[in-house]
This record gives sequence, structure tokens and C-alpha cells, in this order.
Amino acid sequence: MKNKQLWLYGSWIVSLTATIGSLYFSEIRRFIPCELCWYQRIMMYPLVLILGIATFQGDARVKKYVIPLAAVGAIISLTHYLEQKLPWFSGIKPCVTGVPCTGQYVNWFGFMTIPFLALTAFILIIICMCFVNEKGK
Repeated sequence: MKNKQLWLYGSWIVSLTATIGSLYFSEIRRFIPCELCWYQRIMMYPLVLILGIATFQGDARVKKYVIPLAAVGAIISLTHYLEQKLPWFSGIKPCVTGVPCTGQYVNWFGFMTIPFLALTAFILIIICMCFVNEKGK
């Protein structure tokens, strides 16, 4: 397997894991997603299909589509995480309907919340895409 194929495969696995994780939290654990959680999902879910197709086609050109989606998702995740962890930050753009964005269904080790997990996934995808070489191996 070529080096670019490994990075494509890794990014696809990360996006698939993040998508399955978000579905687990909402459909099995019954955590209701807040407004910012939905925006993060909007950025992550298409990556599963885009990266899956690119992985099995060996198409490294996909990075020009993946990086912008993952970057926007990372910004949303970081904003959401800051709203949860910094009290003064939550007043900037509070969620107006449904579940409050400051709520923390999980808080593993005192810092790992759902938006933190999403941010980690988006960053890992961006890193993988940076190592995908469009020319050669």
C-alpha cells in the first residue's frame, strides 16, 4: 500500500470513528445534540463518504475538499469547547434553542468533552491530509 493511501485510509478511519461516536452518543446514550453539535456533524458526516471514496480510489486530490471542511469543523469545535470550559466565553454566541451549548454530557479526565473529541478528530484529519502527496508516493 502506498504512503498516500495509508494517510487517506487513516483520515477515513478517523472520520468514520467520529461519526459512529456521535451517533452512539445521540442514538444509544440519548444525548440530545445542541446547536453547535449539529454544525460539527454537518462538517464531519460528509467526510466519511468523501474520504471513503477517495481512499478506495486512491485519489489524493481530495485534500482540497477535505481540508476546508475539517478546518471549519475544527473552528466550530474549538468555539464549542471554549463555550463549555470558559465561563466568560459562553456569552459570545449562546445557543438559543434546545440544549444549551455549555452543557457537558461527558467530561473525561476533567477536559475531554464531546466537542474536544470532535476537535481532535478534525485536527487528525487535517494532519493526515497534509501528509497525502498528490504526486507520486
